[in-house]
Amino acid sequence: MHHDTDLINIVAVGLGLAFILGALANKLRLSPLVGYLVAGICVGPFTPGFVADQALANQLAEIGVMLLMFGVGLHFSLKDLMAVKAIAIPGAIGQILVATLLGWGLAALMGWPVIHGVVFGFALATASTVVLLRAMEERRLLETQRGKIAVGWLIVEDLACVLALVMMPVLAGVFGPDSANETHTLGSVLASIGWTFVQLGLFVAVMLVVGRRVIPWILERIASTGS
Repeated sequence: MHHDTDLINIVAVGLGLAFILGALANKLRLSPLVGYLVAGICVGPFTPGFVADQALANQLAEIGVMLLMFGVGLHFSLKDLMAVKAIAIPGAIGQILVATLLGWGLAALMGWPVIHGVVFGFALATASTVVLLRAMEERRLLETQRGKIAVGWLIVEDLACVLALVMMPVLAGVFGPDSANETHTLGSVLASIGWTFVQLGLFVAVMLVVGRRVIPWILERIASTGS
């Protein structure tokens, strides 16, 4: 009987390499994340030896990001953001604007289209919340004032990323190469953008209600069963 073990192979080899290289990075006084990244390169298609199944690896990576972002949510709340808003919000917005403009300028020098340059610059403007949180957690900085400011700064960047990802399909449909044969009026563009913001607002409203009221209520009922 044939058994498909691609998932088991990825988990076994990937976690084994991550453990070994993470421990080695720690011995070299580096963050274990460096070892984890090297482990990912080792099981990738561009290095000799074991090559992980690309489709499964991508899905596992998405699950990993979801779990890590759940951890981010455990460390932060809207109240914490409001406590450091005077520094985190203008600082993050300023950083995003400057980095996006610099990336756009570099892309223009390379002859890239404007929309590509803006996306490239914005990608450079945002930091990895997960990586920085892990680094601050290892150094016990999360509960300090500097740590709270840094987390608030990162959350503002994440919110900007969410907004950018939501708006990208709309802007691509209006300004992308596939829109050359279509006629877009100012009203249609504003209507598309407005409808996108309405959908985003409804999603956020539902998540706030479900996340703050429904899920805690369900967890309390489960805990009360004692099972």
